[in-house]
Amino acid sequence: MVIFTTLHVACEYRKILVARPGWGLLFICATLNSMKSIISIKNFAMTFGKTEVIKDLSFDVQRGETFGLLGSNGSGKTTTIRALLGIYIPTAGELLIDGKPYSVGGGVKLGYLPEERGLYKKESVIDTMVYFGQLKGLSRDEARQQSLAFLERVKLGDKAKTRLDKLSGGQQQKIQLGITVLGDPELLILDEPTKGFDPVNRRLLMDIIEDHQKRGATVVMITHQMEEVEQLCDRIILLKDGKARAYGTIAEVRKKFAGKSLDDIFVSVYGDENNEEADHA
Repeated sequence: MVIFTTLHVACEYRKILVARPGWGLLFICATLNSMKSIISIKNFAMTFGKTEVIKDLSFDVQRGETFGLLGSNGSGKTTTIRALLGIYIPTAGELLIDGKPYSVGGGVKLGYLPEERGLYKKESVIDTMVYFGQLKGLSRDEARQQSLAFLERVKLGDKAKTRLDKLSGGQQQKIQLGITVLGDPELLILDEPTKGFDPVNRRLLMDIIEDHQKRGATVVMITHQMEEVEQLCDRIILLKDGKARAYGTIAEVRKKFAGKSLDDIFVSVYGDENNEEADHA
């Protein structure tokens, strides 16, 4: 009898079909959320002085999905990402990437687009992109080739030798995204990637993010654009005051809020803030 094993990883379960001499067929179905998760956050708390910013937060991001990290300003989104990347030391809890605390040499190719953009503005576009590409482990030729291809994609091919401080804010933001995706990272963390873009350029950058999705990248998006969330995200978490107020697939979250749109859910979660301000006026 032929001995064989087939493995299929489904959305929620791993199914293993095994044949053994004299055994017949054995069907095993086991949950593998911990093994599938590229990001795992458990019981995370963060305090600055006497202010508790994050309160016992737990969620995971599954490998290959696009995950929306949502909430108003001050809800704890950026703090969570900074703690995940080791920029902040958490007060309590566990934050893991691929099963361990993040380190640059940890084996996961990561691209991070922070909310605060930072570029060497006295240098040329191509020199800056090649420099960052080499930091990511690309050869100079690979970094240059990928950089020029990206510039053509975003219609900045003629700006390769231009100093960054001569570009508009929107053009600089495209360069920042280009640096983020150099080397085809397996994990992309994008903080407001389309902030300030007109509809045409927003669509262009959304297409670029979708391309990386199709190549298997895991994408974590922080955004206030609910149409982007509806279009790209598999699951979401909505934070308020450092706590999760909604978590799950978009369909699950909408069902929990009686079928409301994501915009209406956001308003219903945060609407009481306006009432509180009126009460104290």
